[in-house]
Amino acid sequence: MKYDFDTVVDRSKNNAAKYDERIKKFGTDKVIPLWIADMDFKSPQPVIDALTARAQEGIWGYTSRPASYFEAICNWQQRRHGWTIDRSLVSWSLGVVPALSMLVKLFTPEGSKVLIQTPVYGEFYDVTEAWNRTVVENQLVEKDGKWTVDWEDFESKLPQVSMFLLCSPHNPLGIVWTREELTRMTDLCRKYGVLMVSDEIHSDLIFHGKTHIPTASLSEQVAGEVISCISGTKTFNLAGLQASTTVFPNMRMKELYDKAWMNMDIHRNNAFSLTAMEAAFNEGEEWLDQLLEYIDGNFNFIRDYCAAHIPQIKPNLPDATYLVWLDCRDLGMTNEELRRFMIEKAGLGLNEGWSFGRSLNGFMRLNAACSRKVLEQAMKQLEEAVKAL
Repeated sequence: MKYDFDTVVDRSKNNAAKYDERIKKFGTDKVIPLWIADMDFKSPQPVIDALTARAQEGIWGYTSRPASYFEAICNWQQRRHGWTIDRSLVSWSLGVVPALSMLVKLFTPEGSKVLIQTPVYGEFYDVTEAWNRTVVENQLVEKDGKWTVDWEDFESKLPQVSMFLLCSPHNPLGIVWTREELTRMTDLCRKYGVLMVSDEIHSDLIFHGKTHIPTASLSEQVAGEVISCISGTKTFNLAGLQASTTVFPNMRMKELYDKAWMNMDIHRNNAFSLTAMEAAFNEGEEWLDQLLEYIDGNFNFIRDYCAAHIPQIKPNLPDATYLVWLDCRDLGMTNEELRRFMIEKAGLGLNEGWSFGRSLNGFMRLNAACSRKVLEQAMKQLEEAVKAL
């Protein structure tokens, strides 16, 4: 079927955090919310139909996860990414961030250090520091708008740390790591005895002919060393249903992880996320292909609009995710000045760049997963604000 991504859906009345938390985050609700990473699009029709049927059953008690649930996930990874997963090493999780938090708690010593590559998803800081671990940054290097790994620095930091959190594909820079880059990272982690955790939540949102390579699919040896975190919540806009999957390198780690959730009585699936995930992975591919084409058009619109009307702002065209990294350094503002400018002058609710890398200045992150009409208004407001400086 043909899906409609142009129609603006009013989310202000369905308890959407992106809208309801504007005053808390920005001090006003008079901003176009282009921040938190969910989409302003309805999920695939087969998911809506499956959830409707589940709702009409009228009983939503404690819910088990049948084999078909995990088969849908494993089949999707095989079909979409060529990754054959050992079903016996798969665990359900509330979400990728809760999974990362638990992995840090279980598999690093208290007081130890965890390596991250900045700028990166701010929760990488949070899940590390929450458990009295210290963040060590391998700062990615930017040249002419392209970001790459500082390999000398990366290797120099590994002897200090017990875990490396990889964001693959990368949020917020939209990098799709190559096989060579992933192999180099895994080889170095093995050399220094560092546990690698690969957050692959954005792995289905790939553009420009790039190919996502699941880290654990590099080789049998790597599969026996890396923990992978995957989910369909970003792919199909289902974050509010809370479900993700953690793939372990061995049964010992899986059993420790499962026991930790059991001890908190968090081990059964949300009745609706079970239904939604199966439907999405089994029947959502047609929707996803159309979504990717639409979002790619949004990227091109932002790039072209800034080049023609706001050359002071340089958007990064991501190869993955639906998130655009805006280089606003030519505006000559401090981080706080830039934040206030976006809110008070441009009327935009964006993510501050410094939350992804604490030493950064002059960047913002924009969520492009919305109707083109919304983006057109946002770019117009931004243009007017910049011209008024």
